[in-house]
Amino acid sequence: MPDILYGRNPVREALRAGRRLRRLLVAPGLDGDVRVAEIVDLSAAHGVEVEEADRNRLADIAHTEHHQGVVAYFDSRQLPGMEYLRRLIREPQPGWPPLILGLDGLQDPQNLGALARAAESLGVDALVLPKHRTAPASAAAIKASAGALEHIPLVRVVNLAQTLQELKELNVMVVGLDQEAQLRCDQADLNQPVALVVGSEGEGLRQLTRRRCDLLVSIPMGGRVDSLNAAIAGSIVLYEVARQRGFGFSPR
Repeated sequence: MPDILYGRNPVREALRAGRRLRRLLVAPGLDGDVRVAEIVDLSAAHGVEVEEADRNRLADIAHTEHHQGVVAYFDSRQLPGMEYLRRLIREPQPGWPPLILGLDGLQDPQNLGALARAAESLGVDALVLPKHRTAPASAAAIKASAGALEHIPLVRVVNLAQTLQELKELNVMVVGLDQEAQLRCDQADLNQPVALVVGSEGEGLRQLTRRRCDLLVSIPMGGRVDSLNAAIAGSIVLYEVARQRGFGFSPR
């Protein structure tokens, strides 16, 4: 089954990332939009002609009115497994220890998209998506990420706890985000191979996941609100990792 993506940034970034395009539908009246012009040019390079479709038809296909006049059919991404992570750890970027982001029950596609957008800009080498209890990289999540999910290697695993244990055995430090932790993220040494794990929006990390963590870290907080949205919290810790490392990553 093909993936149906919608929105100007998601479709453009999927094309830029090299996803194979099958079909492109665009609403009339968008000739002056720079992003749409780039999408049309990229689709031509794939040998795909643009089809004109009214906005109601696009909404029916995308199952949302937030399609921005662009809907496209792509080949589905084939997600690698643990072997990809092993290779990443064996062959890291020069001067940039592997940085892996794992999700433990993050179910809101908007949060997934927002966190992926930060991850892509802060040097995350792979995003681990458990098969169960975690939002998939759906069209809604890709839209929320402004297309950033198309540029992050996604790794699908069945058992997150087992994956974290394997990463530990490969000398990757597993760091769990927990607002109750005594150790602040800026007090931890994150300039080494790290797998950061972000839990669900309401419950945080599961107990089994906690037991696999080498460290639990929190974010120093002020004000009257004592917790942060999962995506914002994860983004802050990713920024702290990049800060400690001197932002030494290279674009993939």
